[in-house]
Amino acid sequence: MIPDPTAAAASRATEQDKNPHDEANSSGAINQSEDESGNENRQKSARRRKRPHEGSENVKRKSARAGRGGAGGAGGSRGKRRRVEAVTLFEVLTMGRSAMQAVIDDWIEAYGKKRDSSLLDLISFFIQCCGCKGKQKTSTHTHTHKHKHIHTHTQNTHNQVYVCLLSLPGVVTAEMCQSKDDSEVMSKMVEELDEDAGLQYKKFLAFPWILTVTWPMDTDSVEYPLTQPGPYGRWFHSEFCDFVAVLVARCQHSVVFDSYLMTTLISLLTELSDSYVRPFRHTCTLAAVKLLSSLVAVALSLSVGIENSQKLYQVQKTKPVRQRSPPQLERIQRKIAELREKRAEIESMMDVIFKGIFLKRYRDVLPEIRSICMEELSLWMKLYSSAFLNDSYLKYMGWMMHDKVPDVRLKCVLGLQGLYGDPPLLPKLDLFTTRFKARMISMTLDKDGEVAVQTMKLLLLVSKASDGALGPGDYKQLLQFVFSSQRPLAAAAGELLFARVLDTEARASDTQEEINAEAAHERQASARLRALLHFYQKSELHKHVVYLVDSLWDCAGDLLKDWNTLTSILLQDASPHGPGLTQAEQAVVVEILVASVRQASEGPALAGRSGAKKVMSSREKKVQVDDCTKLTAHLLVVLPQLLSKFSGSCDTVASLMKIPQYFLPECHEAGSTQAASGLMAELGAALDRHPDPDPALLEAAARTYLSLCAEGEAPWCSVTRTARDSLVRRWVDRLTALLGDSLQVLLEVLRCLSSCMLWSLNTSGGTLNSREKAVSQRLQLRLFCERGNHCLSHSDHRVQQQAFLGVCDVLTAHSYQLQVWDPASFGPLLYTPSPKLQRALLIFVCAHVFVGPDCDGQSAAAEDSELERLEELHRRRNLLAAFCKLIVHGVLEMSMAAEVFTHYMKYHNDFGDIIKETMYRTRQMDKMDSARTLVLSLQQLFVRLKREQEGGSRAHPGVQTFTSIKELARRFALTFGDLVKFRECVVVIHRNGIDFVFQEFSQTPDAPTPPYLSYLTILGEFSSKLLKPDKKIVFSYLQKHTAEHIVDLREECWQPLIYYRASLLAAAEGEDAASYVSSDRKPYLPGRSAFSKTKPEESKSPCPFSPVDSKVSKGHRSSFSPSHQEQTADADPFAIPDELPAKRLNFEGSDASTGSKAEDDTVDVEL
Repeated sequence: MIPDPTAAAASRATEQDKNPHDEANSSGAINQSEDESGNENRQKSARRRKRPHEGSENVKRKSARAGRGGAGGAGGSRGKRRRVEAVTLFEVLTMGRSAMQAVIDDWIEAYGKKRDSSLLDLISFFIQCCGCKGKQKTSTHTHTHKHKHIHTHTQNTHNQVYVCLLSLPGVVTAEMCQSKDDSEVMSKMVEELDEDAGLQYKKFLAFPWILTVTWPMDTDSVEYPLTQPGPYGRWFHSEFCDFVAVLVARCQHSVVFDSYLMTTLISLLTELSDSYVRPFRHTCTLAAVKLLSSLVAVALSLSVGIENSQKLYQVQKTKPVRQRSPPQLERIQRKIAELREKRAEIESMMDVIFKGIFLKRYRDVLPEIRSICMEELSLWMKLYSSAFLNDSYLKYMGWMMHDKVPDVRLKCVLGLQGLYGDPPLLPKLDLFTTRFKARMISMTLDKDGEVAVQTMKLLLLVSKASDGALGPGDYKQLLQFVFSSQRPLAAAAGELLFARVLDTEARASDTQEEINAEAAHERQASARLRALLHFYQKSELHKHVVYLVDSLWDCAGDLLKDWNTLTSILLQDASPHGPGLTQAEQAVVVEILVASVRQASEGPALAGRSGAKKVMSSREKKVQVDDCTKLTAHLLVVLPQLLSKFSGSCDTVASLMKIPQYFLPECHEAGSTQAASGLMAELGAALDRHPDPDPALLEAAARTYLSLCAEGEAPWCSVTRTARDSLVRRWVDRLTALLGDSLQVLLEVLRCLSSCMLWSLNTSGGTLNSREKAVSQRLQLRLFCERGNHCLSHSDHRVQQQAFLGVCDVLTAHSYQLQVWDPASFGPLLYTPSPKLQRALLIFVCAHVFVGPDCDGQSAAAEDSELERLEELHRRRNLLAAFCKLIVHGVLEMSMAAEVFTHYMKYHNDFGDIIKETMYRTRQMDKMDSARTLVLSLQQLFVRLKREQEGGSRAHPGVQTFTSIKELARRFALTFGDLVKFRECVVVIHRNGIDFVFQEFSQTPDAPTPPYLSYLTILGEFSSKLLKPDKKIVFSYLQKHTAEHIVDLREECWQPLIYYRASLLAAAEGEDAASYVSSDRKPYLPGRSAFSKTKPEESKSPCPFSPVDSKVSKGHRSSFSPSHQEQTADADPFAIPDELPAKRLNFEGSDASTGSKAEDDTVDVEL
């Protein structure tokens, strides 16, 4: 507290008159008040942790004391000052710098009268800044103090003053010490830990005070003022630093040199900065380095005084002898000696702080402390270079550039920028540059973007400081950052490129004599442009001109926006001062011109480059409009000349055609129809000169015409639209003439028709607003599909392929259009492909996809190269994927996928992923229909095999062996991972298979067994996926079909039935099928079958793991036609019903999981 001396004396007298007996009991009262305050503090600690800055006295009484503190500090009358409430040094932080100076002046005055109590106020200030909140209570009586939580050394001969700061983290007690050399006192200067009480103790000497600090063990988790989030923490940091600076500034002419204040203060900060407690260490380290910075300012002022006094002394000595004043010379000499002695004392204090605090804390575990140390060290070296700017101090900056925390590295780089930016300091940095140059270059690749950017700026200063500091290899590495994906780093590298390459060449060209300023400007721009071209070509990154222009835009904007010079250089054939540009250099200059026009019109936003400013200021917008006006006025006239000169190069013309897209219609020169007519004529002529133009040229022309014709109020719209219509008519006439038997033209027409239909479907959201338009769109779909179906029978396979892909893409887009359309608005009409078209698509897939290389990946012909085989495989995969999309989007009936599923094993290496994904997606659409489709595919393969065996003809390529069909069934069974989820599906597969075997079977002596009885062996692969109750149900269903026939299990012809029954009964009873198959035969009884001996192999394939079902919402369930279950043996497996139900399924993608291939244990059965 800083009480007014007069008011304090009057209050003490009044208290003595009222309470004459209180003095005798003062010691006990103090101890009691300390305990009570400490208990109160502990009770409120939880609330103060949340809002520590609101618990101070100053915040509670802020409004009442804000004006009075300033009035008292400003030197009001003594009567007024008696009514001013006392203000602590901690509370003055909230009052501003002017009030801070006044209160510190009062403290200095009080210090001159009673320095011990004033010094205690200063000690309590620093303790409170560490997070301690409370009031100090002092006693000047000689007594023995004993506290249950504080171990203190007491002697009756000591005059002890105890200060108990009741605080959030702990308690501080101070007592007087008579001598620094007291061995008994020094032996107890330790930091202890009391685990039972959960407290830590630190006792240290800040002569003449012995301070004991007590705090809880978990203090590191408590927030303190410096770490408060939000603006309060930043405000406190600023005010705290200002307080230390003002304190030293106000004391520099008085008490700083009394060998008492600074000694005690430095001892206090040294001990607390070495504490294990983070609040003490952090706050006191900040105070110490700021104290050293303030002492540097004092030393600088003393140096200025010494220098002025020496000048005055020299002036006096140069006077004639008669005019000299020996007493004045002696006074000046004494003043110089006194100032030097003070400076030496200040430097001694700085040395003590540096060695006692900085050398310990610059490697502190807390990164904030390391950042503080590096920031202040750079300030010391810059301000007081005579003492700090040498290699002994610079090495710490170099070492800490390797710190693992980006903020510490950033503080080092920023500090070095201040040193390298000061020319008088550069000679002292040569050794540092040589030693740490490699580290600075490597920091341009720092993972923290800000550190990399500031390091690049630092290297720019190093490059300007010394031409030989960085070598050619260093520049080659650094200048490549102009192509960086981070724009701030690229812009910094652009500054280095401009300073070291472009500007150097320009200065070299300025040494020659010029006739006029215009010629000098042209020569300078030409020299810079040639240097830029040389760098770009040497960098070998020929597709990144826009990034190079963006990197140089901030520093070389005048060169890049000098479109007059750029176009004049392009139009001239040879320069009078040297040879002209080569064709490659002209192409690069055109790219630079186009990139600069784009940058001026759209700003620095580039694809693949981040860090650009997203919102432009009003000034930047005005500059952008001015630039667009200038480029429009100039290039509208000059661009036709450029197109005419470079008409032979398709790439250059394509680049130049992009420029009109950035014209400003509001430009005054845009009203000139003559200039617009000349431009449009040259655009049309450039397109006519290239009968087979590059796609890039066509795209640039299309976008340019769209931009010029889209502006409704542009003055050139009438001219540009007329030119566009004329160009389109010429192209239509040329295309009509070519539409003969040209195969290439037919392919392009198919592509154009497909793209036109896709564009119509995509943009129908804003145009389809009536039934007539919806009917017209469906008519277009029907006509397009009919034309596509006609082209599927074309003699050329390329036409067939293009027609197939076009039809599939358009039908898929139409299905998506139906799914995303808002039901509340007028939507498109449903179009269902005809059965003829569906059959044609399926036949095309079977004929063009499932041919050639089989599942082993063998080549169709030995002469085909590997590259050709891969291209052919890619083409076939695209065809299959297009067809499968029609199925999963509900355009085709799901049963159409049965033919695709039959090739899952044979073409597993080539198309297994596509077929498996189709299988899982159809299962999510309707798992019952999907299961029936799998059954249909197996039945189709089995029927083909049966017919081939009965016919006795040679093997057909599309017919698979019985083992392959059985393996395919096993693979299908592995896809049913969740037995509960797919319980119904597996039951349907078994019931459908039993119906397929026994349907319409009439037992006769010539046909004792069903013709498709062997299919039960294939069906047995799904038995392992049945739950036990379901197996009993399926077995009962099987018994129902076999009860009508005479079944003699002793006959070999009934072997498949024996195997299938065994697979059902084995799992139902918890045993395997082999135990049933190998059991003894018994006579046949109704409802009970005897098993004949068979091969001991197992038929049930083990399933190591089940595939994971994809988590996708169920789609719409569609009904499955019962005709699949009632097919006869003579039915065509490829038959497509005349009318397929129209189905539109809302479907989402899923992740398909595969099961590992299980062991192939099969039973060979002869048909």
